[in-house]
Amino acid sequence: MLKQAFLAAITVLALFAGPVQAREIKHAMGTTEVPDAPKRVVVLTNEGTEALIALGVVPVGASNSWNGNPWWKHISDVMVDADPLGKENSINLELVAALEPDLIISNKLRHEAIYPQLSAIAPTVASERLKGDWKVNFRLYAQTLGLSEKGDALIKDYEARVAALSGALAYKLQEKVSVVRFVPGQIRIYQLDSFSGVVLKDIGFKRPENQNVEKFAIRTGKESIPDMDGDRIFYFTYDNGNGDGNALREDVLADPLWQSLSAVKAGRVHAVSDAIWNTAGGVLAARKMLDNVAKIYSVEP
Repeated sequence: MLKQAFLAAITVLALFAGPVQAREIKHAMGTTEVPDAPKRVVVLTNEGTEALIALGVVPVGASNSWNGNPWWKHISDVMVDADPLGKENSINLELVAALEPDLIISNKLRHEAIYPQLSAIAPTVASERLKGDWKVNFRLYAQTLGLSEKGDALIKDYEARVAALSGALAYKLQEKVSVVRFVPGQIRIYQLDSFSGVVLKDIGFKRPENQNVEKFAIRTGKESIPDMDGDRIFYFTYDNGNGDGNALREDVLADPLWQSLSAVKAGRVHAVSDAIWNTAGGVLAARKMLDNVAKIYSVEP
């Protein structure tokens, strides 16, 4: 009886609420009707959170930043009133439902298995991948929020920053830059279809032959240290809190093979932020990565 009364009340509220304006959005999991002006948005990826912030939308809830507490430092001030919902790959559905969102932004790679539950809570739009696709995803999120014009303007602003930096670095763009990441139990040599790979390609940098392919990364170990060389090396570290990632990095940096690399001998090796160069993965991180590159090369973009 209580359940019937609840359903009846919901039906009455819906009748008196009047028609809800909506738009159809095609996305990785199908087509979804979304509200024209969503007020309570939940976003379930780090790069999606950055997209919303850049578009002027603060989510009511979001997936935790991978190594934040709960947010990356560069977004923590903006996200002070947002509820953390768990890491991208372990979203707490009860917390999502409790927020009563009118729109959920998710990702097929991370959330395909829970998409039916998310859709039962609120209209849910899913981007396809999480590799080098941040601009593709950004445009989808802007469209979903009804902010495509603003999204286009933000992409144009990024492109203008890239053009300015490329011009300032014209004399350095022949360098073949190598990108290496240390994670617990594994070393990754990043290729073009990665967040940092896209930004470096946008700037115009060359890459070593094994990295100059439209793939994500080579997953390997210390035996492949010679394959990490370039005219310049950027490296970053993801640690799991147990020190395993940091320990692997220190082990590699002390290895004679690493010390023999031409970039190391020339002093052209740079430790950079894992959050900015890889894990945050969105438009705000892309801007900060451009700033990092300008600082490393001592140029004004």
